[in-house]
Amino acid sequence: MKKINTSLWLALAIVSLFAQCRTKETEELSRPNVILIMADDLGYETVQANGGTSYQTPNLDRMAQEGIRFEHCYAQPLCTPSRVQIMTGIYNVRNYIKFGILDTSQTTFGHLFKDAGYQTCIVGKWQLGKDPMSPRWAGFQEHCLWQVREGRVDSTGRDTRFSEPVLETNGTLKTYEKGQFGPRVVADYGLDFIERAAEKEEPFLLYYPMILTHCPFSPTPDSPEWAVDDTTVMQYKGHAHYFEDMMAYTDRIIGDINAKLVELGIADNTLVIFTGDNGTDVPVVSEMTDRIVAGAKSKSTDAGTRVPLLVKWPAQIEEGQLSKALVDFTDMLPTICEATGIAIPDDLDLDGRSFLPLLKGKDTEPRSWIYSWYSRNGELEKARVFARNQRYKLYDTGEFYEVPADYLEENSLAVDSLDADQVQVFTELKAVLDHYSKRRLADIE
Repeated sequence: MKKINTSLWLALAIVSLFAQCRTKETEELSRPNVILIMADDLGYETVQANGGTSYQTPNLDRMAQEGIRFEHCYAQPLCTPSRVQIMTGIYNVRNYIKFGILDTSQTTFGHLFKDAGYQTCIVGKWQLGKDPMSPRWAGFQEHCLWQVREGRVDSTGRDTRFSEPVLETNGTLKTYEKGQFGPRVVADYGLDFIERAAEKEEPFLLYYPMILTHCPFSPTPDSPEWAVDDTTVMQYKGHAHYFEDMMAYTDRIIGDINAKLVELGIADNTLVIFTGDNGTDVPVVSEMTDRIVAGAKSKSTDAGTRVPLLVKWPAQIEEGQLSKALVDFTDMLPTICEATGIAIPDDLDLDGRSFLPLLKGKDTEPRSWIYSWYSRNGELEKARVFARNQRYKLYDTGEFYEVPADYLEENSLAVDSLDADQVQVFTELKAVLDHYSKRRLADIE
């Protein structure tokens, strides 16, 4: 056998090392990006792809066409409970303290993604702690947010989220000039974050809990009244007819985000999720093809908890899918972690289940029930608690509803008149309620 000279061995070693480096670099570059968008006070019925007929939502409808649309996604009835649940993957019964607070002991998807080498950013609405460092404590390296250390209104009683917004960017508080629109400012920061991460070829997580469509219902920069009538920011509800304009602007921002991904050439490698944090606000009445839906924010009925869920990921998700599977907000964290290959520590003991197999078209259903423990300020005695599937819903009070036949929950089914199938569902849901009844704050007390 001929001896290979030293120079050849050295050359081969260099080639091998270079190949290993390139493989590692390729793996880093191929790690998918994640954008999770959660609109404020926007129920299932508002999106045209879901059968809504009151508003034009072409960009959201395009997301549904390009990916998968879910018919049964459920949030909590109010913003803070939903925010805590979506960020931690744990039901409120176990980790919810009170309104406006995310307990600092909790691990969020921000922590997991940052620790895995992702660039992390949150823009939009915070309302989870008044310390200017609280977004960083939640795992986000960058932020541009409304309502961190400052409250909802200024000293004059003016709401500060829309025109002349008061926002905090990476800990710096700023009051913007007249003519600036809070949702536009935070969206632009998010777009800039995406662009900077793409230029550096770094994977990123952008969490965007939107400021829209929460009241006060007021004009947007696309409204004729924008420059001449800004009085609605002095009214908490405002004029409900502006909700249509706010829906249109929400849809416009979604279009801007998806267009930016295409422009940067990273759309195929980016998982984009759109949902809402709870049902639409009470003054808003919307039409669907089969019924009228009155907004039911803060109520545990279907209209207060059922939210849109649209997901696109061109390289991984087949277009035009419709899923009737159950999803709730605890499922978001395990899903985006599985999609990116991020390991979830065993000690987190999540309630959520990944629905990634559903996104990839596999014939599977991750859950047969969802659970909800809702108390605005965390008081045990005021909690509204239920478990449900797509059709039936059981409260811990014993109320049992067939939801599609009784959306307003006006006629509880009599237990002694249930048929065999209904008895089986009742028993299943009762077991879920019994399991969680003993878990109130078990993890942090």
